[in-house]
Amino acid sequence: MSTAAPPHKAAPPRTAAERRGRSGGRLSNGAFALLLTAPGLALFATIIIYPLISALFTGFFKQDLRLPGREFVGLENFAHWLDGDFLTILKQTMIFTVGATIFPFVIGFALALALNSGLKGSGFLRGLFLFPWVIPGVVVSFLWMWIFNANYGVLNGILMKAGIIEESISWLGQPGTAMLAVIITKTWASFPWMMVMLLAGLQTVPKELHEAAAMDGAGAVRRFFAVTWPQVRGVASIVLLLEFIWNFQHFDTIYVLTGGGPAGSTETFATAVYQTAFKGFDIGRATALGGLWMLLLLLLVVVYIRITERKGDA
Repeated sequence: MSTAAPPHKAAPPRTAAERRGRSGGRLSNGAFALLLTAPGLALFATIIIYPLISALFTGFFKQDLRLPGREFVGLENFAHWLDGDFLTILKQTMIFTVGATIFPFVIGFALALALNSGLKGSGFLRGLFLFPWVIPGVVVSFLWMWIFNANYGVLNGILMKAGIIEESISWLGQPGTAMLAVIITKTWASFPWMMVMLLAGLQTVPKELHEAAAMDGAGAVRRFFAVTWPQVRGVASIVLLLEFIWNFQHFDTIYVLTGGGPAGSTETFATAVYQTAFKGFDIGRATALGGLWMLLLLLLVVVYIRITERKGDA
């Protein structure tokens, strides 16, 4: 006669402490990821977030670098710029930014097309054209300052010998030519990297598309607009927008060549903030202008992110 097995008794639920003991005290994935990123986040907050917030907060105070203390003035510093020279500085910044973006793009694209066409000695020329890009910006500025010099500049010497001008022109000393001289200098320094990026885009275009278009009777110009441009349009838009953002905040070329002059004709946001803070010692107004400048830059960054996201989804 068999006896029935005793009923199985369910184990009592484990406590939280027992569960932690079983798991060996391991962190969750989220906590472990936070632990890994904590040093970087702390460094980012220390050198980026805190100075940025502190600087923006300073824009609401009247503060002189030569005097201790500061006085809260609310929106007075911002109103000073918006009611004053803000639109003039914005216009001159845009003139420089557009000129220093379009000119090197056209030159870089033309050279990229030439190098991509199998031009003889293209490898040597590619390295030669990169030369202006590897020179520091301040050195480039001093080089072109010598070229534009009114007394012994190379440009005036060449133009006078060619009979184009009869007397020396002060390229950097008069409002009518100073901005053009600055844009030319920045163009010479910027076209190489645009050329490299566009050349990389051109080399991804399948040769079969060009061959098929040529067999259909398409000429060089038609092949460019029907085959080449649609393939490199995404790269070109990114290159243009990046260069535009960089030029919108460019400082060294303008400051070395003209310092924002003559008569403020080449003054941009970068030089105006510097002059206000370190020449006028008015850190409050300089910070207020910097805050307005930052808002405009944020708009450009948003446009850049939108374009890159669309390119990634395509």
